[in-house]
Amino acid sequence: MDRQNLTLLTDLYELTMMQGYFKNKSQNETVIFDVFYRSNPSDGGYAVMAGLEQVIQYIKELHFSQEDIDYLAGLSIFQQDFLDYLEDFKFTGDIYAIPEGTVVFPREPLVKVIAPIMQAQLVETAILNIINHQSLIATKAARVCYAARGDGIMEFGLRRAQGPDAGVYGARAAMIGGCVATSNVLCGQLFNVPVKGTHAHSWIMSFPDEYTAFKTYAEMYPSACILLVDTYDTLKSGVPNAIRVFKEMRKAGVPFSYYGIRLDSGDLAYLSKKARKMLDEAGFPDAVISASNDLDEFLIDSLKVQGASITSWGVGTSLITSKDCPAFGGVYKLSAIKDKDGTFIPKIKLSENTEKVTNPGNKKIYRVYEKESGKIKADLICLMEEHFDEEESLLLFDPLEPWKKTRLSGGSYTLREIMAPIFLGGECCYESPKVMDIRAYCQTELDTLWDETRRLINPHKVYVDLSKKLYDIKIDLLDRMSQS
Repeated sequence: MDRQNLTLLTDLYELTMMQGYFKNKSQNETVIFDVFYRSNPSDGGYAVMAGLEQVIQYIKELHFSQEDIDYLAGLSIFQQDFLDYLEDFKFTGDIYAIPEGTVVFPREPLVKVIAPIMQAQLVETAILNIINHQSLIATKAARVCYAARGDGIMEFGLRRAQGPDAGVYGARAAMIGGCVATSNVLCGQLFNVPVKGTHAHSWIMSFPDEYTAFKTYAEMYPSACILLVDTYDTLKSGVPNAIRVFKEMRKAGVPFSYYGIRLDSGDLAYLSKKARKMLDEAGFPDAVISASNDLDEFLIDSLKVQGASITSWGVGTSLITSKDCPAFGGVYKLSAIKDKDGTFIPKIKLSENTEKVTNPGNKKIYRVYEKESGKIKADLICLMEEHFDEEESLLLFDPLEPWKKTRLSGGSYTLREIMAPIFLGGECCYESPKVMDIRAYCQTELDTLWDETRRLINPHKVYVDLSKKLYDIKIDLLDRMSQS
């Protein structure tokens, strides 16, 4: 994390292709690459875009140091004239992207790179690495927070993350997806997000008895006093000792601004209901009951259905690793090449799998909202030169099953272009919002989804459609290639 120059964070074949372009005098040929993914994580109905700020930092710092060039020379596969070229390498292209916190759907470009082919090829790996990871964790966090139905979710998976970077940037993404705080102090420092925590079982075990451990902790941290009550016996020892400490602190006139207990094992539904009754009867109806213990969205949803008296949740391993779906699956595909006249010529990748056939051309995305509800009806991918009048009817159709059509009458919908310019001519023209501002934006984005799209199991699909003009270009390319 302390190395800003991540230029060699790339696959070797990106560099060997660069040398090939260099030798064939095509290094200045301008191309377009699209970043997109094919299916939503965890079989969900949407994903959350995240990681753009780190992509921006990567592009800004993109250069080959002398140390980098010396290392490449030592591989004995790169020729000296190419290595000399790398000494003055700089990104000079354009990048467009969907802002962080935006809900996104399969097959639509999340990032669009327009640059000389050597530059566009080099940045593929790092962009995918950053966007795939953070979008995955932000999406998982949004699902977990949805299951909690308004309760606070704290991310505390650092010790289970796949290394320091995954822990820090995963926590950042989890905050974007809706978590109220993280236990990761470095993430808190770097991104100015709330950090929270309680204590471990070892704290209890280091004292002669549970009561003394609780009392000592409460005296030290009266403004954030959450006591872990399951070290020995939750209902016979832990909760009674917590209540005893709370009573003594109240009698002593110590104000509690945030206090309660944490459950980390056992039947959380049963224990939380019993503990709630004990706390209420003792005069502490505002005491928080938080829970942890290998939670994910499905277990939280189940506990809510069971009436568990839990209002704060700590989620670790399943969130920071997206345990049930450990990869986002974003890809980076060539979609156009500029000819000598300055016109972008659409390019398409074929596949025996229909979903892997790419969408050609220089594209943008309109988000289509139902005017009355403000909910998303569909996303429409079209060519850059296309524009639509909201007062005229709009025909939407599924590009994979084009007989499925919907016609929206004029005035019944609104349109919003969702990609923004990030770099123009190699210069950054976009300022990333603060993480907590991205989080707030993400919450408004999630509110534009229908409840049927947000449900955890068998969600309703949001269609990503092609304009008629783009669809016709795609079909024409497919026809021509099938005849060749």
